[in-house]
Amino acid sequence: MLHHAAGPLHYFTFHSFPDGDLTHAVFARAGGVSPGPWASLNMSISTGDSAENARANRERAFAALGLPPDSFMDVWQVHGVETVKADAPRGGGSPVKADGLITDRPGLALLQRFADCVPILLYDPKHRALGIAHAGWRGTVAGAAASPVKAMAEAYGARPADLFAGIGPAIGPDQYEVGPEVVQAVRRGFPGGDDLLIQKNGRTYFDLWAANARALREAGVEQIEIAGLCTATHTEHFFSHRAEAGKTGRFGAVIALR
Repeated sequence: MLHHAAGPLHYFTFHSFPDGDLTHAVFARAGGVSPGPWASLNMSISTGDSAENARANRERAFAALGLPPDSFMDVWQVHGVETVKADAPRGGGSPVKADGLITDRPGLALLQRFADCVPILLYDPKHRALGIAHAGWRGTVAGAAASPVKAMAEAYGARPADLFAGIGPAIGPDQYEVGPEVVQAVRRGFPGGDDLLIQKNGRTYFDLWAANARALREAGVEQIEIAGLCTATHTEHFFSHRAEAGKTGRFGAVIALR
């Protein structure tokens, strides 16, 4: 990924995504208004920070990208596989429960929030369509990565082989220790995928990066960039639910057509 600075804010973009009419970013945690333990660019109210702080942080992030502050659509993330087609900003309504978003509307920014789970961004330059997904271990094994790919094909005629996919900062395979429940779920979700389960010093670790890349390839996506940035290792840059014992914020990922 490429690193960018906009004053005190820092964000990352996928270097493989084509230039042109696309705006996207995965934000680091610096440059916001939230106090600890959400310091400082927290974009979620689900962990105890105030709605006013989260709104101010989102507005700072959108300003850094040149996006209007209320141009976003988001969802209530539930660790599932549902994908929602977005045609207009959410406005003042309550978010729907889903873990994927797609759109082909210029100026409409898709927004999701993360702190170890995997951000998956999708771009189809031929049909000018976008997608974003949130994949924790439950979503990963259930097909959260493939869900927006299928939805973009159905809604916009997108061909998976034309998509550019980016797997953003998330907890890495050296840090994501899992127990028997997750091991069994991985084996059900990825038959023959024991290589996704890493054995080290008598413990088992799940490679979320590789698992979601595999799910995208199985869905027909060929152009996949993996950030390789571990949120649990780099808490100076990212929020990490695992490394910070649940007392932390959520960083934002945004993608929009200009």
